[in-house]
Amino acid sequence: MPKTDRTKKVALVASSGGHLTQLLKLEKAWRGHDTFHIVTTDVVKQKLGADKRVYVSGESNRQHPLRVVRVLFRCLKIMRRERPDAVLSTGAAVGCISCFVGKCYGARIVWVDSITNVERLSLSGRMVRTIADLCLVQWPALAEKYERVEYVGNII
Repeated sequence: MPKTDRTKKVALVASSGGHLTQLLKLEKAWRGHDTFHIVTTDVVKQKLGADKRVYVSGESNRQHPLRVVRVLFRCLKIMRRERPDAVLSTGAAVGCISCFVGKCYGARIVWVDSITNVERLSLSGRMVRTIADLCLVQWPALAEKYERVEYVGNII
């Protein structure tokens, strides 16, 4: 899609499972924009379809620091290639990493914390909110508990 004054390039980032499900429920937010996905597995890539630009980062979490480093380098390569105007993520680790890398490339960051986080933000959410242009939670009490966090309703 050619970029116009109103069209933005948006990175859509989520790990598989509930994070991806919640991200896909936000489709109206990016409709009409040039998008690409960063996901964690080839299975998710196939699920999204051949008509989309989808990159596979691999799985990572804090228990496997070498995997985190590998995902970091893959995200650096993707962001350098794509240069998104914005990164929209629902988590988890790959979303967190992509948000920080995207910010380094000048992207605006939108983080949507999972609806399952009722009492506190996810670790990734706590990290990303420090750099996010918009950090959304799905429970009003969380917006009262944390600075730089907003509640505008839930996704599911």
